[in-house]
This record gives sequence, structure tokens and C-alpha cells, in this order.
Amino acid sequence: MEPMIQVENLCKSFSTKNGTVEAARNISFSIEKGEIFGIIGLSGAGKSTLVRCLNLLERPTSGTVRVNGKNLTKLSEKELRKERQNIGMIFQHFNLLMQRTALDNVCFPMEIAGISKKEARKKALEYLKVVGLEEKALSYPSQLSGGQKQRVAIARVLASDPKILLCDEATSALDPQTTKAILELIKEINRDYGITVVVITHEMSVVQEICNRVAVLESGTLVESGTVEELFRSPKTEAARRLVFSGRTQIQKMEGKRLVRVTFRDKSSFEPVIANLVLTYRTPVNILYADTKNIGGAAEGEMILQLPEIEEVADKMIQYLKDTNMGVEELKSDVG
Repeated sequence: MEPMIQVENLCKSFSTKNGTVEAARNISFSIEKGEIFGIIGLSGAGKSTLVRCLNLLERPTSGTVRVNGKNLTKLSEKELRKERQNIGMIFQHFNLLMQRTALDNVCFPMEIAGISKKEARKKALEYLKVVGLEEKALSYPSQLSGGQKQRVAIARVLASDPKILLCDEATSALDPQTTKAILELIKEINRDYGITVVVITHEMSVVQEICNRVAVLESGTLVESGTVEELFRSPKTEAARRLVFSGRTQIQKMEGKRLVRVTFRDKSSFEPVIANLVLTYRTPVNILYADTKNIGGAAEGEMILQLPEIEEVADKMIQYLKDTNMGVEELKSDVG
């Protein structure tokens, strides 16, 4: 079956007064129908340019973007406008019309599509109900919280009956609790409507909460891609490592000769592996960091351990951890 989105050798450069800037370099990936796909990178990695190329708000300098089997780069403006109706978008700052009520904001795309006012209002109320906001139908954006504004924006997108939802840093302006609720809502919409979701973010926690697969961008280049579990357990590139470790704000500096990052899942996250390790080698280890996350419904844990400085003992401990089916990666000191 053909992917819902297929990007091949996409390049995008901009001319500036200081010369040419390459915002996207030779990027290729595909997204399956009904998938929640993450595109992650630090600020300036080229994420927003890439997402704007997916619906051709930015025209690629070269390469192709195929959506639902159609090569968008070959379409006329009229054909492109028609295809864009299948691609909804939500943003960091909600982009609501401030002088319109929540209900009228949701009606807006239907009015443009020529749906009668009565029908549009009926549908808008249904979509506000889907996002849990029917009681705020007559409120203006200024009377709503950030999370409520984003729910209105999601209801407005649903009103266009899209096949694809692009989320460009959609939770960046929200607090952690509200972020969790909005991500839960996006998951429900993906499940109930079969909408393919693309999540653009700089936050690893967002990707872990919601995505099946993820692509890592750095300086306009796709440096790594795979399942979220693969990225969490064994990031292969320096860019991916930085993103995986970025949540550890409580660790200022990690010193020590032999630091290892240990990852474990499901049953092993409840077994006393470290206690057994200490008992086996009769040598203490220092736990510098520990956390457990829910990734794709499985308990995924990680620890950063400082092993004894005696090389032979440290090597044996690392082998022991590998033998117990742990993911083990040696770190340079100071990863925090």
C-alpha cells in the first residue's frame, strides 16, 4: 500500500543578503496511513520549513512531496488548493480569529467551503463536543485558556474533514498537564477518525507520549529515523543523544570515569537488576539518574550509573548488564 506521505530528496534553500541558506538538505522519509509520526530537532534544525513543504506552503527547491499518491509539486495552484483541504494544521499560537466566538471559529472553514450557515453551526457544535468544549461555544478566544484555545483550533481542523493533521509545536505554549491532555486528544482523533498525524516538536517527551516513529533533524538534514523505542533505547547520532538527554534539567554535571546509560523495558523495569549487580560483584555503583517513561504502552526505564574505576570490574559489570538484556551505552562524562 502506498504511504500517505512520501518525501524524496527534498531540498529547500533561501536566498538572504548573507548568501544562500539551506533549510532542508536531501530529506527522504515516508509516513504510513493512520500513523502518528514525529519530526524532532532543536531550534533552527529546519522543522518548520519541512512541515511547510509537506503542504507546499513552501515550494521545495528540488525533490518531491507525494500526499495520498499525488505529487504535490506537479499540481496547478487550483489542484493544490483542493489537495490542501485534506491537510489540517495546528500551531503553537492557535491562530484563532479573536473577534469570533469558539463556535464561529469552527464554522469558518465550512463557510469558506460553501456549507450553509445552519449546517455549519450544527457540525461545529458536534466538533466542539468531540474536543470537550461545547459549553464554551459562545466564548471568545480571550476568555479561553491556552488548552481550550488549542481544542478550538483542533475542532476547526476537524470541520474540514482532513486526512492528515500537521501539528507544528502545537503544545509548546502549554504547561505539562495541559500538554498531556492535548496529546491524549490528538491520539483519540487519530484512533477514532483514522487521521494521519505529523508532530513537529523539539521536545522528546512529546514524541515519547504520542508517536509511533520519529525522524531526527539537525541543521536541515535528517540524521536518524526509526521507532520511538529504538531512539530512546539506543540513539545513534550525537543530535539524537542530545534530544534523548535533554529532559535531564536536574543534572548539572556528571563526572566520573565510567558512566553508562542503561535502558530497560516492561518486566525488567521491576526487577532488582542493579541490586543483583552490586551483590554479584560486591562493589557499589552510583545511580546518578533514574526515570521510567511510558512509550507505546510499555514501561521504558533508563538509569545513568557511575561504575567503579577499576577497569576490569567495570567491564564485567557492563557485560553482566548486557547479559540481562539491558540496553547499555557508555557515555562520555558530562552528558547533562
